[in-house]
Amino acid sequence: MADRERPSFEDSNNVTVQRCFFAYEYAKPYVEGKTTADIGCADGYGTQYLADFTKTTVGVDYSEETLVEARKKHAAKTNLTFKSGSVPPIPLESESVEVVTAFQFIEHIHDRLGFIKDVHRILKPGGVFLCSTPNIKMSIARNPFHVHEYTFDEMKSEMAKVFPDFEILGVQGNAAVNKYYDDNAKWAKKILRLDPLGLHKIIPASWLVAPYNFLTTIMRKNLKEQNNDTLNITTKDFFLTKENLDNTWDIFVIARKK
Repeated sequence: MADRERPSFEDSNNVTVQRCFFAYEYAKPYVEGKTTADIGCADGYGTQYLADFTKTTVGVDYSEETLVEARKKHAAKTNLTFKSGSVPPIPLESESVEVVTAFQFIEHIHDRLGFIKDVHRILKPGGVFLCSTPNIKMSIARNPFHVHEYTFDEMKSEMAKVFPDFEILGVQGNAAVNKYYDDNAKWAKKILRLDPLGLHKIIPASWLVAPYNFLTTIMRKNLKEQNNDTLNITTKDFFLTKENLDNTWDIFVIARKK
């Protein structure tokens, strides 16, 4: 797994936080009163939100160190637990949960088809899998933390191998969101001019981590200084659509186990 891409809650990262949390809010009606699992939960920032509505929720993450902090932070929620493990396999029993969420996670792992199969394994019959991941056609530069970013066609093909019943939508933003990402793209393209040979696409990902984190932090702070309106963007500025999927920011899957 390409690791250490974790939620960052500085003001300059607000748009990305809202984009990620949109998926959790959308999941609410699916998880209400259900036994659920959130895979790739990090410190549980979204998992604890789901636990407010579920019968039980378990968060799964590869980092036991991160989960120690998550358990302390969310100790008051008695229906919420955390388990560590490198996925796949998911460290849960077969047919043990009714809903599985995995938001901005699948792009970090090598055995993605194995993961989808394991989600199917742990779901009870009639269970639902909700998954989000970046749309590679909207990515400007390589993210060193991502093993693989999907196209919509790739995701449809892979999901169909495991779940015969699924729907794929796109996560889109309103004008304010899209302006932010347009400005983001312009900034990134300026940096990429320093790499006319495209070496960042072929060198080891580990070599890119430090410059990627440094430049991303500077970029987001710069965009915030140029446009403070980004702080007003919330989850309500995002929506799911079936239109112009290749131009949406994220792929969103709703799959059902028969």
